[in-house]
Amino acid sequence: MMDVERVSQALKLLGDKTRLTMVGILKHRECCVCEFLEVFDMSQPSVSQHLRKLKDAGLVREERRGQWIYYSLNLQSDLYALIEDILEHVPDQNDKIQVILNCASNTCCN
Repeated sequence: MMDVERVSQALKLLGDKTRLTMVGILKHRECCVCEFLEVFDMSQPSVSQHLRKLKDAGLVREERRGQWIYYSLNLQSDLYALIEDILEHVPDQNDKIQVILNCASNTCCN
C-alpha cells in the first residue's frame, strides 16, 4: 500500500498533458531532452523542467552518457505499477515515437 500523499503527488504530475505524454513515450523507449524537443513545441528549458519534476518524484531516472542525459521510466519506483495502470487508459504514443525515430539522425545527441 502506498502513501496517499505520494500517490496524490504522482497523479498531479501525470495530470499534466506534457508529462503524461512523456511518460507514455518513456514506457517504450528512453529519450534525451533533444529527442523530446522533436515532439513538443516548447523550449529546451521547459522540457527539462518537466523531466526534472518527474525525476524528483522518482517516476523517471536519468543516465549521463558523455554530455547527454537520457531519461527512462524508473522501473524500481513504488509507483511504477500505478503508472502502468494509468497508461493502459491513455492512447499509445506511437506517432510521437515515430517522429523521434524519423529525426534520430538530426538530433543533437546522436
